[in-house]
Amino acid sequence: MPAPTLEAPPARLRALALDDAAALFPAFADPVNMTYWSCPPHADIAETRADIAWWLDNHGQAAWSILDSDGAVAGRTGLVTLRAGIGEVGVILRPDAAGKGLARAAVGAMVDYGFAALGLHRIAADIDPDNAPSRRLFEALGFGLEGTLKHNWRTHLGLRDTVMYARLAPTKD
Repeated sequence: MPAPTLEAPPARLRALALDDAAALFPAFADPVNMTYWSCPPHADIAETRADIAWWLDNHGQAAWSILDSDGAVAGRTGLVTLRAGIGEVGVILRPDAAGKGLARAAVGAMVDYGFAALGLHRIAADIDPDNAPSRRLFEALGFGLEGTLKHNWRTHLGLRDTVMYARLAPTKD
């Protein structure tokens, strides 16, 4: 079952598709954009297509393309259920789409969807400590810093720590 369409002006989220590879390649090929990703920049569209295929095979119901106000694919996002009630969110944008409120709108829509439709009680974000823009994004969306996991990822930069952010579902009084 593909991910549902989510409206989140100025963004619109629709199910990720293999045909999005060419549009998403600039996000995954940019060295600055990929600095804190778990792999180095993609060398070609085939690599981006393989990444999308993996996401669709493993998390198709939780993988979205982020569309801008013109309907162009501006990025990718996902909300993976790690275990009952616990989700983890991630997002990447094309460099030319940054600063337009798309990531904030997309993550906000996924958080709302995760709490309301999926019944999650906790949504986390795994962020490299040096990724200041991501940290600011999640803090602005009400995620709190919970701690640091030392040497949590082996990436193209070497062993990297993770700062864990999370947001809890609103309690019903």
